[in-house]
Amino acid sequence: MHRKAGDRTPRTASPRPLLLLDVDGVLNPFVAPACPPGYREHGFFPDDDPPVRLNDSHAPWPALLSARFDLVWATGWEDEANTYLAPHFNLPPLPVIRFPPVPFAPAAKVPPIAAFTGDRPAAWVDDAHTAEARLWAESRTARTLLVATDPARGLTEVAVRTLLRWRGNPTPL
Repeated sequence: MHRKAGDRTPRTASPRPLLLLDVDGVLNPFVAPACPPGYREHGFFPDDDPPVRLNDSHAPWPALLSARFDLVWATGWEDEANTYLAPHFNLPPLPVIRFPPVPFAPAAKVPPIAAFTGDRPAAWVDDAHTAEARLWAESRTARTLLVATDPARGLTEVAVRTLLRWRGNPTPL
């Protein structure tokens, strides 16, 4: 946008990228055969087996990422992510993308994510990116990054560094 001399119209900053966070397989390595070292099991949902597994040493990562992205829950947990996980990670309540009722196929995440992100740059961290997710990411005109996690390991330092590099902030962890 070119501005004429003396134009006092405020510039609109381009929006920060969205960071779409899944929970199971990302923050919660739910398919690990046993609770991984460094993780603790939480009985948020008494009927779940295994219980939710969270790593307290990862707590600084969402805060670090929230300084560079607008964080959004992209999980079947929906509002329960704000109830149980936002306080655990010292985050304010985050926006929630609404998905079909659980259980749903991983590909069913793509239409609500596409509608939510619109034309904003977005990074999506998930353990189950489908062919539909990859096609969506490739077809967007806005910058888009898919970060895959191993559902038995969850979010790693390498994934966090990848997000920071993509954002242009290769901050040491």
